[in-house]
Amino acid sequence: MEILRSIVLFVLAGLAEIGGGYLVWQWLRENKGLMLGIIGGVILFFYGVIPTFQSEAAFGRVYAAYGGIFIVLSIFWGIVFDHWRPDRFDLIGAAIALVGVSVIMWGRQWF
Repeated sequence: MEILRSIVLFVLAGLAEIGGGYLVWQWLRENKGLMLGIIGGVILFFYGVIPTFQSEAAFGRVYAAYGGIFIVLSIFWGIVFDHWRPDRFDLIGAAIALVGVSVIMWGRQWF
């Protein structure tokens, strides 16, 4: 159950970071309006808060593992919102990142 909780927190943090960053991108790069930038900034604030709910005490470990989740979520975001198609190297890299997440966060429990 703890692993599921951790994964949910990682996904929520990732959606907040990517979603907030995307709104700021839209504001600054696509001239979509200041309000999108403000909303993006607020969402990015929550991205900073969500990882503090992880049960792992080591900041560096949480953020190192989160990086792998971020990679996978970024690929999914690109598929859904930008209609981008990842190639096999993107997918292989994402799979490797998920292996890294698993080793960093839960390897001590398994081995």
